Amino acid sequence: MTDALAFALDTARKAGQLLCEFYHQRHAVQRKSSDIDLVTEADLASERLIVDAIRTHFPEHKILSEEGLGDAATGLSGQSLQAAAAEIDWLWLVDPLDGTVNYAHGYGIWGVSLALAERGRVVLSVTRDPLREEVFWAERGRGAWQDGRRLHVSDTSRLGDALVATGFAYQRATLEDNNLAEFGAVMPRVQGVRRAGAAVLDLAHVADRRLDAYWEMHLNPWDWAAGWLLVKEAGGVVTDMQGEPWLLGTGDIVASNGHIHGRLLAVLREARG
Repeated sequence: MTDALAFALDTARKAGQLLCEFYHQRHAVQRKSSDIDLVTEADLASERLIVDAIRTHFPEHKILSEEGLGDAATGLSGQSLQAAAAEIDWLWLVDPLDGTVNYAHGYGIWGVSLALAERGRVVLSVTRDPLREEVFWAERGRGAWQDGRRLHVSDTSRLGDALVATGFAYQRATLEDNNLAEFGAVMPRVQGVRRAGAAVLDLAHVADRRLDAYWEMHLNPWDWAAGWLLVKEAGGVVTDMQGEPWLLGTGDIVASNGHIHGRLLAVLREARG
């Protein structure tokens, strides 16, 4: 285990403990990009804890974090983010609380994740589910793990037998590509579709064969950087909607066990016209 991984595991644990302390309190809620895009004092406290820890232990590293307390690549997206990340030796991508809407309502599906990229390539990731005390982690070339157990994606080979997950953008009321057409196309072709509201856990569950696939659009790199490495190291496949390799600047994601990937992509393309 590398020093960076040991640090990430410990920092995610501390952030998870802090989030649990806030969880059953009344939350001061603010809105960001829309009426349903929330941030609470718990998001900010968790991010401050993580960012301060990184700056103390790895002062030369850069940080890209959801609530903007980091110092790298803010305001960038798409190819500009990928290009910027490729110029940074070490970049942490921090999601201090994924599933804020769930968290604010007392709905117990939310998590915290950290990923470390070396010149734009994710090499280490940790995702923690504090309420269930589950931690998922991966290092490039060393596999994906959950509490000491090596993870492997499922062996489901038929799309009709698959349990898949998805999500919807905060701006879905105004977006033309809001994932509703894709949802409608996939739903009758699979065994079930789940919408849990926490991308970091959806991807961890694909890596741990609890789900066979996951797709979503309009998220940010901190939402899925950690999960990308988990799925890849567990033997899965991760691409964009066109089947191209996923990069930090990619705007959408399809992650699966690999066996059903082509068929799922075909259904999604059909829905997108």
